[in-house]
Amino acid sequence: MLPYAIIGAGPMGLCTARRLNQYQIPWIGFEIHRDVGGLWDIDNPTSTMYQSAHLISSKKQTEFAEFPMDDSVPTYPSHQHLKAYFQKYARHFDLYQGFRFGHTVNSITPQGNHWRITAETDGQEVSYDVAGVLLANGTLHHPNRTSLKGDFSGQHLHAAQYKDPQLFKDKRVLIIGCGNSGCDIAVDAVHQAKSVDMSVRRGYYFLPKFIKGQPTDSLGGKIKLPKRLKQIVDSWLIRMIIGKPSDYGLPDPDYRLYESHPVINSLFLHHIGHGDITPRPAIKSVSDKMVEFSDGSNQGYDLILEATGYKLHYPFIDKKHLNWQGYAPQLHLNVFNPEHNNIFVMGMVEAAGLGWQGRDDQAHLVALYLRQKQDKKASATVFEQNIEQQFAERVVGGMDYLELERMAYYVDKASYLKAIHQGIRLLQRDYSDNDNLFTQAEAF
Repeated sequence: MLPYAIIGAGPMGLCTARRLNQYQIPWIGFEIHRDVGGLWDIDNPTSTMYQSAHLISSKKQTEFAEFPMDDSVPTYPSHQHLKAYFQKYARHFDLYQGFRFGHTVNSITPQGNHWRITAETDGQEVSYDVAGVLLANGTLHHPNRTSLKGDFSGQHLHAAQYKDPQLFKDKRVLIIGCGNSGCDIAVDAVHQAKSVDMSVRRGYYFLPKFIKGQPTDSLGGKIKLPKRLKQIVDSWLIRMIIGKPSDYGLPDPDYRLYESHPVINSLFLHHIGHGDITPRPAIKSVSDKMVEFSDGSNQGYDLILEATGYKLHYPFIDKKHLNWQGYAPQLHLNVFNPEHNNIFVMGMVEAAGLGWQGRDDQAHLVALYLRQKQDKKASATVFEQNIEQQFAERVVGGMDYLELERMAYYVDKASYLKAIHQGIRLLQRDYSDNDNLFTQAEAF
């Protein structure tokens, strides 16, 4: 019997391996680095991590429910804490032995009813035939670069290349983009740079990391409000606590709260208010080291850093095998392929507050499906019918998300987890040993 292949040993690859083990599905893993941790291991050649990076969600809202972080880990862990956490997780569930480390996957091609993995390790090409593939190589590796009109003669980098604030030493810095990474990096830069400006093309909602001594993402939730009412109430509360972005010289958002990911940062607005960061509008053109903005102003810079996010990137497999439509693959629950029932895109999902537990629930559903399909159970057939009928339906729960590339695989947390849990229960109906398998309490 051929094993299934897991691509990547980051948090999604690890919980996928753990769930396959739980259901006795044979697997082998491929990881480009020499250890687990993925993005959160700054030494990983594909990591886009930087030295000051911390979680923007609190540890209790992010950790795996069956494997809590140690009490000694701070509320918002650093990448060093998380690297150690994933190594500990891998040891606890005995996952190391299943991964081929130092393997760069070059191609994944269909071979009849199975797939062939071709990889490179230590300068040698190796091939493996596998029953199916679970792509867990992450969504934050391939930079989304902007196109500037003109030629800039200074340094021009993407946030993916940023590691240490010494980069900004005594430089006039312009950061493009005002997402979470951009704001983090701007705060880093103010302590080293000669000046820090930020080009902001659209409005964002800003939240502090703590309110009344508690992590912001742990507040509320005791009273369930309709989505639209919650958006109104939470927006009002934010305005009462922080004010409007325009109070700081930033554009106000022209969309409702939660229709794009808010910026979680307690220091960014502080530094704007102290004159350490100067907001600028969109860039019109560049020439030599000068930048002209859309409002007609001009300013000179030594370094432009694009904090413009990332593109989905699965370079080792033809897009047609992933049912790619527009910005992203079109899949049932962002995972299940209507054309191939043995290839899965793991972790291609974003939602405020989903955490790694939400992704583990996703892995649980996939592993249970593979077990039931292998055992030729009726529930697997019913689930496959759901895939065929619902693959084009994105689980947005009535939310009107922005039409942006990075939002193409965004889902509503409550609706998504409800659908995942319903799938698990469906597949458990005829599972012969289903006691205590679905231990994560359904919160919605």
